[in-house]
Amino acid sequence: MKILLVGDVVGGPGRRVFRDVVKRLRDENAVHAVVVNGENAAAGNGITLALAEELLKSGADVITLGDHVWGQKELESTISGEKRLLRPVNYPAGAPGQGHVTVQTSLGPFTVVNLLGRVFMNPMECPFRAMDTLLKTVPCNAPVIVDFHAEATSEKIAMGFYLDGRVAAVVGTHTHVQTSDAVLLPKGTAYMTDLGMTGPFNSVIGREIAPVLKKFTTGIPAKFDVASGPCVLEGAILEVDRQSGKAVSITPYRYREGAVAG
Repeated sequence: MKILLVGDVVGGPGRRVFRDVVKRLRDENAVHAVVVNGENAAAGNGITLALAEELLKSGADVITLGDHVWGQKELESTISGEKRLLRPVNYPAGAPGQGHVTVQTSLGPFTVVNLLGRVFMNPMECPFRAMDTLLKTVPCNAPVIVDFHAEATSEKIAMGFYLDGRVAAVVGTHTHVQTSDAVLLPKGTAYMTDLGMTGPFNSVIGREIAPVLKKFTTGIPAKFDVASGPCVLEGAILEVDRQSGKAVSITPYRYREGAVAG
């Protein structure tokens, strides 16, 4: 089973390139399932239920979120209506929604867990202990894929080794910069520090350049609108053995509009 894991989708441009690329890959039977981080899908800040449905119709099987999960206020009262839309599992008890889901595909089931880091992020329950608790309850016949939405590369790497041999894959999101360290860890878990970004590439992590430069050079707050222009879709293709549920390989994936092949 080949599963496309897609980095943070930014605004309308990101949703468009996600739709186009996923349609092509599915038509070519290049991937059998798709997991996408959609926490920046609504103009770069959170997601709405309507936009989640758009991503699902565009080919996503599961949508993960992150620290901007409540960026769109309406989601608090609507997130529970879509089981394939996940908020981080280590939110405090009482938060609406759920942090993991098992979905069925033509090639069998797989489980996705959404997890949030704590280093340089808002206070949250311990992601390591949260995974210990969760892994006691998830189906044993479904390979587990963890989207660890975190800032610090050290925390992500530590989580990879902590879960090595216990899950099929640990991949990072949040920084919007694709890393080059896709690897199978010693006990067989596929790992990649950050999948990257899906959105305009002539930008500062998806936002218009000028207002970001203004903030950096003057210290004056500015509105960071989503940029326009050609887009990139970044992520990885995870291959999982259907019988064992173990990772076979993880390969970085990047599609850049207007790029010359070769």
